[in-house]
Amino acid sequence: MPSEVEFHTGLADPLNFACRLLRKAYRSGARVLVTGPTPLLAALDRELWTFDERDFVPHVSLPAPAAVLARTPIWLHDGPPPDAAPEVLVHLGGEAPDLSPFIRVIEIVSTDVDDMQAGRQRWRRYQEQGLKVVHHRAGGTP
Repeated sequence: MPSEVEFHTGLADPLNFACRLLRKAYRSGARVLVTGPTPLLAALDRELWTFDERDFVPHVSLPAPAAVLARTPIWLHDGPPPDAAPEVLVHLGGEAPDLSPFIRVIEIVSTDVDDMQAGRQRWRRYQEQGLKVVHHRAGGTP
């Protein structure tokens, strides 16, 4: 279970932010599970193929064969964390996930009113669980 959850909020283009974050994670050797609503994960899958013509961020949508998962650092999944999931979670919205398998959790919240409200609810839930919430607002404004 992580001791803190990072929230990145006020993002006008959350998919581009997620792509840049996942590229950075991949370059550092991290393995990441990305969760969220199915349509958003499908859009992220497309964006990861096209957001930077000079880079490729290896990723796979679950379910996938174990051999593919073993060699792919970024997993996209719209359900509960699978067994043997990476220890880093990037959450793009929807229901608050079970955080117990993770050592690091990053929440990405757009400027959409419904997404912001859902993000606030997750924030409160995490605080109720005794987790420290670290806030990063887009543009660096308080």
